[in-house]
Amino acid sequence: MGASKKSMRRLGGAELMCPACGLPQERVATIEHDWVLLEPDMSPLAHVVPAEYRWIETADGRVTVYGVCPPDPFQRCRIEHRLACPEQALPDLWPWLTSLRGENARQAERLNEPEAPRTREEWPDAG
Repeated sequence: MGASKKSMRRLGGAELMCPACGLPQERVATIEHDWVLLEPDMSPLAHVVPAEYRWIETADGRVTVYGVCPPDPFQRCRIEHRLACPEQALPDLWPWLTSLRGENARQAERLNEPEAPRTREEWPDAG
């Protein structure tokens, strides 16, 4: 009788321990008849999660990726535990932002490089 109504409703959903960090992750059935490991007891607003990482619960307790953009501003979603796991590398959620950050890092390096010494021809005329 240890399982809650909520986890029983999730079609065999069970709490498993993450092998990387040791924290719980919730095993939930998908509409494609697969399983996904979600962060337990967390449901952020869908618009703050990239479309391909939003898991929405259906009426029967299964979940599906919710790629509607923009989502309803009050829609809640679930996220995979691997996104919240402190022992796993965070995936590249926005490739364009990663590219921008890389370009900004290169630009900052160029700004901080010392100027090349001037040649005699470039010296100012000191009279």
